[in-house]
Amino acid sequence: MKRFVEGQSRTQEALLPERLDDFVSETNPVRVIDVFVDELDLRKLGFAGVDPAATGRPAYHPAALLKLYIYGYLNRIQSSRRLEREAQRNLELMWLVERLTPDFKTIANFRKDNPKGIRGVCRQFVVLCRELGLFAEAAVAIDGSKFKAVNNRDRNFTSAKLQRRMQEIESSIERYLVEMDTADRQEPAVAQAKKERLQDKITTLKARMKELEAIGVQLENTPDKQISLTDPDARSMKTRGTGIVGYNVQTAVETKNHLIVAHEVTNDGLDRDQLSKMGKQARKAMRVESLTAIADRGYFKSEEILACHKAGIVPLVPKSTTSSAKA
Repeated sequence: MKRFVEGQSRTQEALLPERLDDFVSETNPVRVIDVFVDELDLRKLGFAGVDPAATGRPAYHPAALLKLYIYGYLNRIQSSRRLEREAQRNLELMWLVERLTPDFKTIANFRKDNPKGIRGVCRQFVVLCRELGLFAEAAVAIDGSKFKAVNNRDRNFTSAKLQRRMQEIESSIERYLVEMDTADRQEPAVAQAKKERLQDKITTLKARMKELEAIGVQLENTPDKQISLTDPDARSMKTRGTGIVGYNVQTAVETKNHLIVAHEVTNDGLDRDQLSKMGKQARKAMRVESLTAIADRGYFKSEEILACHKAGIVPLVPKSTTSSAKA
């Protein structure tokens, strides 16, 4: 007698195939996603592709892609390539999107082309939570998170960074010129080849210097004296590590059920100017007269605290640590 729980044989045939619905329990969250999305008016929310084109290859309905996107958000699957794989092997996802298998590019384009619609879905979710009475306590916790942009750090410029790179190029040009002088003392054939190679490097560096000078002109015309070439809206921000070029995503979370009631993407690396703005957005979303906003000491700023009190928001923010405060 075997003393282990045995699985079913992979080669066992069945008279009637099992239904996909049998693998998803009645309390599975994917059923909530399915009902929620089906009740949305995607056309009114601004989603593209709700009406199919008369010609060409049939497209995926935005409702199916939205279900896939929400499932990925709830399960911390952000990558479009990972969502593509999950749609091919995950039983919950197969049930949710009815075994559709869009490729990663289709998923990525859906998110890129429908920012307005996705924000509208977030608002509808907040409305649903409010109608269900999930915002019983008028208190939110506000915090910011740094998200890395596509923009590489080498393609982000400030005045100090620009001057430092121009000095490095000038030093390299001077070094190559000295090497060209010393090349004259070598054999003629070797000297000629080395001089040509060094001349090509100098030409490349001079062209790069002109590019940096043009960037310097643009830099003077920007309000915050910072430029990102790949993602124009991204900014260099300090983190606990070496810093990143990206965005500061502000989030207000309801304290009882931990539901996000408001969010905002900013390119301001500091949190101290975001308290009153996020508090007002949260109060409007929750439709309450007064609100308690909790934040860490990074949000402490006298003007922001005063603005919160004028707006009917009670801020709970610890005072920033200073040398006098420590004393």
